Amino acid sequence: MIRRPISLFALGALLACGTGAQAAAAAVAATAAADADAPAQKRSPREAYTKYEYRIPMRDGAKLFTTVYVPKDASRPYPFLMQRTPYSAGVFAQGEQRYGVDWFPEALGPSRELEDAGYIFVTQDVRGRYMSEGSWQEMTPHAKAMRAKGEGQESEDMHDTVEWLLKHVPNNNGRVGIWGISYPGFYAAASVIDSHPAIKAASPQAPIADLYMGDDSYHGGAFMLAANFGFYSSFLPQQNPTPGNKERSRFEYGETDAYDFFLKRLTMPNILASLSAEQRTLLEPTIVHDTYDEFWRSRAITPHMKNVKAAMLTVGGWFDAEDPAGPFAIYKAVGKHNPSTPNALVIGPWVHGGWARSDGARLGHVSFDAKTSEYFRREIQFPFFEQHLKGVKPARPVPAVSVFETGTNVWRSYAAWPPAPARARTLYFGPNGTLGWQQPAAGGAGFDEYVADPRKPVPYIGYPSLGVPREYMVSDQRFAATRPDVLVYQSEVLEEDVTVVGPVLPRLFVSTTGTDADWVVKLIDVYPNAYPTPAAERKGNDVAPPALNLGGYQQLVRGNPLRGKFRHSFEKPEAFVPGRQEALSFDIGEVNHTFRRGHRIMVQVQSSWFPLVDLNPQTFTHIPSAKPEDFRKATQRVYRAPGAASGLQLMVMPAN
Repeated sequence: MIRRPISLFALGALLACGTGAQAAAAAVAATAAADADAPAQKRSPREAYTKYEYRIPMRDGAKLFTTVYVPKDASRPYPFLMQRTPYSAGVFAQGEQRYGVDWFPEALGPSRELEDAGYIFVTQDVRGRYMSEGSWQEMTPHAKAMRAKGEGQESEDMHDTVEWLLKHVPNNNGRVGIWGISYPGFYAAASVIDSHPAIKAASPQAPIADLYMGDDSYHGGAFMLAANFGFYSSFLPQQNPTPGNKERSRFEYGETDAYDFFLKRLTMPNILASLSAEQRTLLEPTIVHDTYDEFWRSRAITPHMKNVKAAMLTVGGWFDAEDPAGPFAIYKAVGKHNPSTPNALVIGPWVHGGWARSDGARLGHVSFDAKTSEYFRREIQFPFFEQHLKGVKPARPVPAVSVFETGTNVWRSYAAWPPAPARARTLYFGPNGTLGWQQPAAGGAGFDEYVADPRKPVPYIGYPSLGVPREYMVSDQRFAATRPDVLVYQSEVLEEDVTVVGPVLPRLFVSTTGTDADWVVKLIDVYPNAYPTPAAERKGNDVAPPALNLGGYQQLVRGNPLRGKFRHSFEKPEAFVPGRQEALSFDIGEVNHTFRRGHRIMVQVQSSWFPLVDLNPQTFTHIPSAKPEDFRKATQRVYRAPGAASGLQLMVMPAN
C-alpha cells in the first residue's frame, strides 16, 4: 500500500527512495510540525522533554514497545497525546532505526504549537512491527471469531495501553488523545471503538477506512497498480521484536518511466515475477482478491465505529492520491453510530498528509493563495486538542465541517457534509464534444466512440515518472485531450461561477465490443486562454515547477475509474454482452471546487489510466491471472441520445 507514511521519526530512509508512493510517504513522515525550513523547528525537543521507553503488556501477554516523552517542567499535569504506528516508534538516524532514550526525533507531535504547549507525547509500535511482540495483520479485523496466537484487536490494545500509562507515567491529568496520519490514522480510528473513558479526543488523519472501496488498493474495482507496487517493494513482513532493516529496500525498475516498465510485462503474473518472494508476500493477496470478498469486508473499519466517546476531528486532503475516501467514510460512520459524539471534518487542498509538513500554499502549478496547512495546525488542530485534553475554551468553536473551496481559494464552514443548500444537477454530453445542463435533443448519431487498445493505454500523466507524483491530481490534461481514444466534452465559457460540492457521479450509457471494459471519467477545470503567469516559487516539499503560462490549462479536479464488470456488484463480476447498451452509475469522489467565471467545465472519458490503474484486458477474465492473448482491442461507445443521455451528476451550490 502506498499509503501510509512511515513513522513520524523515520524520514531518512524513505527520502532516499525513488517511487512516488514512498516519496509521498516520506514527505508526510518528515515531520508532523511546521515547515522544515522554519528556524524555530531546528530546536531539539530534548531541551524540554525527557524520553522513556517501555514494553507495555497486553491482556494476552504480548508486550508493545512504547516511547514516552515527558515535559521536564513538572509544575503542572499534562495530558497524553499518542500515535500508534507500523512504521517504527524509533528514530531514523545514521541510516537505520534507532531505539534508546538518547535518540530524539526532530519533532514530537502533530505540530509545534502542541509541542510548545506541553503534552506527554507517546508513540507505540503496533503488534508485530519493529520492537513490539505479537502478529501484525493488514488492517486489523475488528471482529474476528478466531484469533491466532499473537493477534490482537486495536481497541483492546489501546485500552490496555491507556490503563498502563495512567498508572505508570506520573504527572498526567488523566486525559488521553490519539492522532495519526495514513496507516496511523487507521489505528487512531480503530483505537477509539468502545473507547476507554480517558480517551477524550481523537484525530484520524488520512485514515484508511476500507482498502477496497476507494482508498489505497482499489478504486471502482480497478487495482491501483503503480502506488501499491512501489509501497510493497519496501514494506515487508518482520520477525519481531526487531529494530528493522538498516536500509529500506529500493526497487530498481531499470527504466526511466513506470509506464514502460509495466507495459513491457503487461500481465499481473509477469509484473509480480519482477519482485522477490518476500516483496510479494503482502502485495499478492491484495491482487488475487480482486472482488469485494471476506478478505476485504473483514478489514473494513466503518461498520464497527460504535461506542466512540472521544471527540473526533477527522482530516483529509482534496488531492490525497492514497486515502481520499477514508476521511469521509470515518466521519460519516462516526456520525451514524454515535450521534451525540462531537464529530468534526476538515478537508483542505492537500496531498497525503500535506497539512502536517508544508505550508499548503500550492500544489504543482496550482496556487491556493494562502498557507492553508499553517492555518489548520494553528486555528483548528491546536485548539481542538487544547479544548478536549486541557479544557481550554477555544476563541471560536471548531466548525462541524471545515473545507477549503478550490478555485475561489477560501475556507468554508458547514453544519454537515455535503452542505444542505446544494442541489443535484446533471451536465449532459452533447454532439461535437459539447457539454451542458440541457438533455440532448433527438437526432444525430446519438453516440461517440473510440477504439481502446490495452497495449497502447492512456497514461495518467504527460511526463515520465517511476512513482506516483503528488501533483497528478491537479495535473494538466491537455496531453490526454488530443488522443483519439479519449472522448472530450466541454462547456461554453461560464458567465458566472459554478460551485460544486460533494460526490461526483457519472451517469453513463455505454456499450463495448469486448466482454469487459474500464470507464475512466475525469472532471476538469479549463482555464481561459488569457491567464496571468504565476511567479516562480519554491517552498519546502511543495516545489513549484518553473513558472508556466496557465492559459488553456486543463486542471484535473477529480477522476476515477469503474471496472465495468463490477457495474452491478463488487462481489459478483458480470461480463458485458458485446454491443449491448448498458447503464452505468458510479461515484468518482468528493469535491469542493468553484469553476470561475470565464473558465470552462470539461469531462474526459477513456478506458485506461496507466499505470496508475492496472490494465483491463477487455475480455471477461480473472485479471490477476490473465494471459497476454486476453488483452484485446475493443470499440467503446458512449451514448448521448434521449432516453440514454450520458452525463455527470454534480451537487451545485445556489448562486449568490
